[in-house]
Formats: sequence, structure tokens, C-alpha cells
Amino acid sequence: MTGLARRVAWNLRHRWRRVFALCVVGAGVAAPLLTGIWWWLPLVWFFGLFIALPVLHVLTKPVPEDDGDEGAHATGDPALDALRERYANGEIDEREFERKLDRLLETEDAETVDDPAEDVADRVREGVRREVERLRE
Repeated sequence: MTGLARRVAWNLRHRWRRVFALCVVGAGVAAPLLTGIWWWLPLVWFFGLFIALPVLHVLTKPVPEDDGDEGAHATGDPALDALRERYANGEIDEREFERKLDRLLETEDAETVDDPAEDVADRVREGVRREVERLRE
């Protein structure tokens, strides 16, 4: 596929609402010119933009997950989740958060490691650093 064809295909796939609206507007303008009946213009625009477009949008919208945003940042460790929650609420500062995190990671059980080559503490620290950066924004 050439660059132009690939760009057109991407636009149709991701921006179909805009393309559909433009087609409805064009059909609304062309209908009275072709038929000679002036009331086709508002009729086509109304049904295309206020009925067909919202129905198609709802039918093509992806179904959200059941959990939603609630479990998006949960680690499965209640102590770590509680620590993150306290930091997010401003109950503890960053220094105390890091200190308590290190203490939590020291007591981490070695049986929870899925891959022995990858250190659990490094994974959790990286996840917590990303969470801290997200909370600062």
C-alpha cells in the first residue's frame, strides 16, 4: 500500500465520524439540487447528523472493562496499595514514602518472584516511581 492509500485507510478507520459528517453535509446539499425539492436538505442533515451518526457512534464504541479505573493501579499487595493511597492523599511525604517502601520491600517474601532473574524490589520500585510521577502531574 502506498503512503497516500495508507493515510486514507487510517483516516477512514480512525476518523470515520468526520468523513461520515462530511458525506451527510454533501448529500444534504446535493439532494435538493438533484431532486428540486428544497426540504431534502434539512431532512438529510437532521437524520444523518442527529440520528444516524450517534447511533453508529454508539454501535462502534468499544465496550469498557468491568473494573474500570478502580483496579488500574492496584498491585494486589494491600500494604503497598495502602501506602500509595496515603501518599496520594498527602498524609505522608515522599521521604517517608520511600522509607516505608524500602521497609516493605525488605520484608517481601522470596516466593512471590515469578522470574528469578528479575528482582521483585526493582519491579516494585519502578512501578512506584511511575506512580509518584503520575501523582505529581
